[in-house]
Amino acid sequence: MNGLEGKRIPRMLGWSIAYILILLSTMLPLVNLITIALVMVPVLAMYVRLGTKPFVAHYAISLAIVYLVISLWLAPWLGVFLVALSVFFLPPVIQMGNLYKKRASARTVMTAGVVTLLAELLLSFVVIHLMGLDPVGKMKQFMIESVQTLPPQLQGLMGIDVDELVQIMVQLLPLYLIGFSLFYVVVTHWLARKALVRMGESLPAFRAVKDWMLPRSFIWMYMIGLLLEMFVRDSRSVVFSVILNLLPLLMMAFSVQAISFFFYVAHIKGWNKTLPIAGIIILLLFPVPAYFLFSLLGVFDVAFPLRDRLTARK
Repeated sequence: MNGLEGKRIPRMLGWSIAYILILLSTMLPLVNLITIALVMVPVLAMYVRLGTKPFVAHYAISLAIVYLVISLWLAPWLGVFLVALSVFFLPPVIQMGNLYKKRASARTVMTAGVVTLLAELLLSFVVIHLMGLDPVGKMKQFMIESVQTLPPQLQGLMGIDVDELVQIMVQLLPLYLIGFSLFYVVVTHWLARKALVRMGESLPAFRAVKDWMLPRSFIWMYMIGLLLEMFVRDSRSVVFSVILNLLPLLMMAFSVQAISFFFYVAHIKGWNKTLPIAGIIILLLFPVPAYFLFSLLGVFDVAFPLRDRLTARK
């Protein structure tokens, strides 16, 4: 062990303690809604800063402490659950950590993390199904029972058959999984990179938001999706399921593109960031109409040289 590695290990004790506290806090109501989103951050910091053997030692000791505390405090099976939860999030951590060490671009790191976590989720569904369980069927039954507990007047306001509503919600499962993976990787990358940079690591950041630009191929995907939505009516077809999951993702991507355009306008005009911040607030408060309108602006920003014209007029 060299001198630098020896100095890093004591500093990593703080991250190990933080990781133990995060895992333990997942057993606390309300608090776990926040801490569960941070579960990969300490492990990623330790993986990047430590060598393989020190990392394995820190990680294993942390899990052993968590298991013992939870087993004595609540139940052994909960200790096993937390250990399994930690191991589940380990592959994307390793994938992102290896790319950090290679100084890969932020987009490459994010893509690898999302794909790895998404692959794990899909593999988990396959394994559970092979074990004779039916998670999708149980989820569908849970949704039906939940909707049926609502007052009849409220069910009538939905304007849709309960079975059809549940069928659509189940078909949106890929969208949920992608959103879950994207959320965890974004939070992990944002916080872990900030912490690692403060510790002396030189890690590439994303380009400024004002410079973000989607590939033009996304426009064709969006237009094809909108056309297919007009003609495909069989809610149980594969094409309908693909459109159902693809269009919200594209609308979200082009809405982010619109926010990027707002940042660009503010930069070119010399304004403060009130315009883009207001756009973000509108998206959060009025998601249904705002995502549609913002996505159209995003499409125009990618399809036409709006930014070039603004620059020329400056």
